[in-house]
Amino acid sequence: MALVTLKELLHRADMQNTAVGAFSVGNMEMVLGAVKAAEKLNTPIIIQIAEVRLPTSPLEVIGPLMVAAAENSSVDICVHLDHGLNYKTVEKALEIGFTSVMLDASLLPLEDNIALTQRVVKKAKEYGASVEAELGVVGGNEGGGKGHAIQCTDPEIANEFCNKTGIDALAVAIGNAHGHYTVTPELRFDILEKIHQSCTTPLVLHGGSGITPEAFQECIRNGIRKVNIATAGFDAVVNSSKLALNGDNVNYFSLSAAVADGVCENTEKHIRIFNMENLK
Repeated sequence: MALVTLKELLHRADMQNTAVGAFSVGNMEMVLGAVKAAEKLNTPIIIQIAEVRLPTSPLEVIGPLMVAAAENSSVDICVHLDHGLNYKTVEKALEIGFTSVMLDASLLPLEDNIALTQRVVKKAKEYGASVEAELGVVGGNEGGGKGHAIQCTDPEIANEFCNKTGIDALAVAIGNAHGHYTVTPELRFDILEKIHQSCTTPLVLHGGSGITPEAFQECIRNGIRKVNIATAGFDAVVNSSKLALNGDNVNYFSLSAAVADGVCENTEKHIRIFNMENLK
């Protein structure tokens, strides 16, 4: 089909009362596995990479691979920079061909978050790309860095933030966190409902790995239109690699195929949930 913007995919999801899965990738096998699942289920997805992953997956290497995979897919795919930390990284992603970017300024004072996000929106418009921002602080950490305490998004300022910045998607903090959950998260659906009622911008749920299917679908009913899956995907790489290495006649090619298949299985499982299929 085509390489498309985040805004386009979120609009479709909103019309269908579903969510788009945003799957973090770190190598070729993860890209191929995610795209394979999307094509199998004929469902658009987002493939993304966070800036903290770039030391092991340089943007100038993994970025063109992600864009090429999207351009050659039989389904529409958005290529997204997740949790950008520096404006220069955002610029580089846009130059490579990413159709969506996020510069996470959620730890800054509100006015600084607004100002920096406005700057990103202005630059993204030059490329016809979409922009995601975060209000409140999603807990945990993205990629083994310093952890952050959860600060739930204030429903009273969500709509004002979106209007002032002109963003296409708002990442909210409702008790969700990055990385592995030590206990089942207690999501604040009451806060999410208030944000959804006051804000017309599509909402994003970070820290999706470990949230139950039922909780995912309750979030979707309350306006979540993009769900990030990172940890579960990287776990799928590790687990499928272990299984393959315990087999007979293992070589690079069989290992590569096993990793792609493991990522495909994880991606497919989440797509079905986000498509609001009946739970078993």
